[in-house]
Amino acid sequence: MPRPVVTPDMIETFRRDGVVLVRGLFADHVETLRAGVERNMAEPGPYASNNEKAGQTGRFFDDYCNWDRIPEFREVIQDPGVAEVAGALMESGRVQMFHDHVLVKEPGTSMATPWHQDGPYYFVEGRQTISFWSPLDPVREATLRCVAGSHRWEKEVLPTRWVSEEGFFPDEGQYMPVPDPEAEGMVILEYEMEPGDAVGFDFRTLHGARGNTSDARRRAFSLRLVGDDARYVERPGRTSPPFPGHDMVPGQRLREDWFPVLRVE
Repeated sequence: MPRPVVTPDMIETFRRDGVVLVRGLFADHVETLRAGVERNMAEPGPYASNNEKAGQTGRFFDDYCNWDRIPEFREVIQDPGVAEVAGALMESGRVQMFHDHVLVKEPGTSMATPWHQDGPYYFVEGRQTISFWSPLDPVREATLRCVAGSHRWEKEVLPTRWVSEEGFFPDEGQYMPVPDPEAEGMVILEYEMEPGDAVGFDFRTLHGARGNTSDARRRAFSLRLVGDDARYVERPGRTSPPFPGHDMVPGQRLREDWFPVLRVE
């Protein structure tokens, strides 16, 4: 199908809300990504989790940082059209790989994806960042939910461990508590989506997802990318993903042998 065209309205929406819908971004890669997800679930990486929580039903599998060992993911990441859309939305001439993420909620999975911002977990700082979240099955209720404008909040939201709900880093005082967007009347943006559609959102955008109480799978592939101003920053503990032994110093661009540059304009 024709590649999505990034319009000025989409750029303004992403700038204002920290989230924008891109119809059909991965439409040409749905079967490839489905095959990659199956390979990933059959051969989990070291960070894989089933997010098992007492009282919850179903299976919520997630894993990340597998693109360099799963050829299907590598093929999709190298599509220049995806990097072109990312660069346009970030308003960045440079598009660099950060990591991939697979999230699968099997039928009858009650566990929700907790409200969180990705940025506080990462060792990346910058205004030009984007995550693409793309379902590989039609989604209605178990779609991604994003809080409009949360990427512009002055204080970051406390990063927590999804199962234990404990703080991820020792110094919780530097963060704001995890809000309840519905109870607090925040504007929540969510979209009914078809396989290959994508939601693009800023690393600092608060987001989450309901459980999957339907009788169909909800497979999703996420791709995290950074732009011109992204730099390595130290956090008060092991980050997620951790990337041990990276040898970067604060203020440095991410090393290109680990985080390939996908586009330079």
